Amino acid sequence: MASPARRPPAVSGSGLAQRRRSAQAEGSPAYLAKRSELLEIAGDVFKEKGFEAATLNDIATRFGTDRAAIYYYFGSKDELFQEVFQATAKTVLDENLAEATRIADLEITAHEKLRKLIELQITSYEVNYPYVYVYIQEDMGKVAFQSTPWAKEMVRKTRRFEAIVTEVITAGVRGGEFRGDLAVPVVVKALFGMINWTYRWFRPGDRKYSAQQTIDTFSAIFFDGLHHHG
Repeated sequence: MASPARRPPAVSGSGLAQRRRSAQAEGSPAYLAKRSELLEIAGDVFKEKGFEAATLNDIATRFGTDRAAIYYYFGSKDELFQEVFQATAKTVLDENLAEATRIADLEITAHEKLRKLIELQITSYEVNYPYVYVYIQEDMGKVAFQSTPWAKEMVRKTRRFEAIVTEVITAGVRGGEFRGDLAVPVVVKALFGMINWTYRWFRPGDRKYSAQQTIDTFSAIFFDGLHHHG
């Protein structure tokens, strides 16, 4: 989905492509404002229809123009999606990291903290569909090998979130809430593996599996296995 931008040959070599590059270089307030508006509209369309089903015509109609005018701002649907995706994923990770930090500081049990962290992730995936899933599916495995500032920042924040979860589970083990005979790093990998794999089957609005059902099921499975019966 989030593949590198591919500009249609007929457009990339046109005068419109040159105008786009010039406008982006100049960065006039009017141009940037319209480009920002287009990104917001495209984000709504991608979220409603998904990347594959959404078309530039859909976005152009919502934007109040025609498809050709889109190329004044972006060279292709891939390029447009990539920018929407990066901006959204960064915002979501920032918000989730802030909330995870708040949860970790609460005066509640480790079990309650971990339950809230599971709920935070699943709810965020639902609200911010499909962007977080695109990050998981397309970029999480490759982003560590990218050298862009954005990629490095995403890796750092993802690892910080994982560290918070690790700290909560470790505290639960030390406090006797969780089993002490399991390797905490493996427990953490199992939890994130379970949650992140939902990108393969979870869709907001799906009558088969709601976000709350997923949260309840994952929590029951995970905590039954982690519970200390001593």
